[in-house]
Amino acid sequence: MSKCDLKLALFPMNICWDSMSSNLLELSESVKSLDDDTDILVLPETFSTGFPIGKTREEVRTIAETTQETTLRLLKKISKERNIAICGSYIAADNDTVSNRAFFMRPDGETAFADKRHLFTMAGEDRIFKNGDRRLGVEFKGWNISMIVCYDIRFPVWCRNVNNEYDLLIAVANWPEVRVDAWNKLLPARAIENEAYVCGVDCSGTDNKGFRYDGSSEVYDFKGKPIAEIRGNSIDFPFIYSYLSFDKLKSFREKFPAWKDADSFTLE
Repeated sequence: MSKCDLKLALFPMNICWDSMSSNLLELSESVKSLDDDTDILVLPETFSTGFPIGKTREEVRTIAETTQETTLRLLKKISKERNIAICGSYIAADNDTVSNRAFFMRPDGETAFADKRHLFTMAGEDRIFKNGDRRLGVEFKGWNISMIVCYDIRFPVWCRNVNNEYDLLIAVANWPEVRVDAWNKLLPARAIENEAYVCGVDCSGTDNKGFRYDGSSEVYDFKGKPIAEIRGNSIDFPFIYSYLSFDKLKSFREKFPAWKDADSFTLE
């Protein structure tokens, strides 16, 4: 399939912690103002519930969902009606385990999943979720796209773009304001070292432990340059848009093929 330009809509959503109904309603209302030519809508990590900081596994299990439940049903409806792909993460239930699960949903409802690899031990995420063993990868409109979740962005080996296996890396997060400077530096670093576009979407709001989130969200090109477009205020214009040119990416990779000199490695 030939590769066309992509238009991303980033949604630094103001999450209402522990209120799925409020978050899904906000999403439903907000997408009414989404640009019609959007290709991919990117939502934050655990957008429908907020990151479950301070909760036990048993408490988290009560808000975990299967693929047949409320969150994914709504996403399929929006994706089909707006003819867009949607990606993010949600709290997923699998028999006796729960996961922080990334998803990439196409307009026809076909959905790819992969669980967060690096669990944030400082907040006890490793005591709640089962971690993943592979990175999500999909092809969409001719683009190779990979997805990671929040803390994963700190680990360059996990994000390594071997032989240009992806053109766009999407990172979704609940990254608090107190540490957001790291998030804002790691995203362009991953873009530069991997010669790919990198899209990062953080949430807004205040969690149930009082930590604030400032919605830091951006798209960086293959040189680490920010290329997202912010329109007015977040109330009237809730989305941040970015246009990705595959021709520019291809040209840069041909002129500066640093990827050919990358070290080989094996993940265990």
